[in-house]
Amino acid sequence: MFAKVKSEGLLGIESYDVEVEADLSSGMPRFDLVGLPDAAVKESRERVRASIKNCGYEFPLSRITVNIAPADIKKAGAVYDLPILIAILKAGKQIKANLDDYAFIGELSLDGELRRVNGVLPMVLRAKENNIGAVFVPYQNAFEASVVQGIDILPARSIKEIIAHLDFGELITPVSHDISEEETLGEALDFADVRGQNAAKRAIEIAAAGSHNIIMIGPPGTGKSMLAKRIGSIMPDMSFDEKIETTAIYSVAGMLPENVKLISKRPFRSPHHTISAQGLAGGGSNLRPGEISLAHNGVLFMDEFPEFDRRTKESLRQPLEDSTVTISRAGGTVSYPASLMVVAAMNPCPCGYLGHPTTQCKCTDAAKRKYQSKISGPLLDRMDIHIEVQNVEYETISSKERAESSAQIKERVNKARQIQKKRFEGTGITCNAKMTPAATQKYCIMSQQADAMMKNSFEKLGMSGRAYDKIMRVARTIADLDGSEIIEINHIAEALQYRALDRKYWNI
Repeated sequence: MFAKVKSEGLLGIESYDVEVEADLSSGMPRFDLVGLPDAAVKESRERVRASIKNCGYEFPLSRITVNIAPADIKKAGAVYDLPILIAILKAGKQIKANLDDYAFIGELSLDGELRRVNGVLPMVLRAKENNIGAVFVPYQNAFEASVVQGIDILPARSIKEIIAHLDFGELITPVSHDISEEETLGEALDFADVRGQNAAKRAIEIAAAGSHNIIMIGPPGTGKSMLAKRIGSIMPDMSFDEKIETTAIYSVAGMLPENVKLISKRPFRSPHHTISAQGLAGGGSNLRPGEISLAHNGVLFMDEFPEFDRRTKESLRQPLEDSTVTISRAGGTVSYPASLMVVAAMNPCPCGYLGHPTTQCKCTDAAKRKYQSKISGPLLDRMDIHIEVQNVEYETISSKERAESSAQIKERVNKARQIQKKRFEGTGITCNAKMTPAATQKYCIMSQQADAMMKNSFEKLGMSGRAYDKIMRVARTIADLDGSEIIEINHIAEALQYRALDRKYWNI
């Protein structure tokens, strides 16, 4: 007796089709599981056996062979418990219904209850692509799966509910597709609470409008972290595709909050400087996404930037260029999306007071060089905007006048991003910072005066090709904020001033 059941597997955040085949034949009773299962999948034999017995069904006294196809991809996790059990009961004719239009996803407890699994959203998206009519998922995963329209999401608490639906007409009500409410990863602070620092606010607004990487340098206590933590409040609204991508990553990582259907606010990740390269880029035995991918479509804030391990910092270089993280381990190779905006903050020297107007720096020249050398030239070159954050005067910080709110800044950011969306429609480019060199040449058209200033600066400062492209992209964003089709001389002048600190502190 033979049965075949549909399911889905995960490779990174990409899902692939899985067929669970069960064969019952005569011979000494045994239960073989094939198809490159890992330890968690092999243990499903005992969970399936106990679930069948404890739910009142008969576990076949036969030679049972279960194949999880395709057999050339390693299977991981407990997500295959449910399809294995359904395939065995179908092969033993304890389930009579036709299962061709169903897919099954879920982990089992020993008493037949279904438990939450990671990565349900990308798996349901794949099932929809294959024109599967309905997917059985654990009821804890129902909210995230319900954002996929065009397929019935059937939330089940136990095996008995599923079989009652299939054979006895006790139908499970599909989860509704209402995603009108917004889900967030934390409340954002407001720029209205920040006194002064108008130059830094302007640089941050430009960075948010074009998704440009930004590094802030300044003495302790000047508000670098305070500014960075408010960036989320002015980030542009997410498109539906971006919401789906972000939610899928958090689903795979097992970090999607309970009862959340869709992440609608851009993520803001702030790892501690002791994080490892693996924690930042991703990896581990299950090839989990790291902080870089968890910040996809959002912000990765790295406070005390020089204090991060050098190998950890350098792991940013490839993702910042390619917008993807590729992790290769003995267990396989996966790629996670990494289209993010990096915000870094640092002191100018070990004591923090280099260039301070009132407090003298006590660091030796050797100590300053050692500290600044912790940020490599190639990594600094990938930071589009460099901004110095200075102390605020007493009159400014004690003022009762409320500063410009995040809502006002975000309105300008959204307008600039809409201009970019229209400009890059059909190209796959999402914002100015992600322009290719060819796109930079096509869309960054300068006036004659702007071109003359850029040529003079390029020759005098000895810019790299990457630095030239980044200045042009930042100037394009400044022009978008001004509503200008052409990059004017004032746009180039402002973009150039955001690339001066590397020569002040690093002499490069």
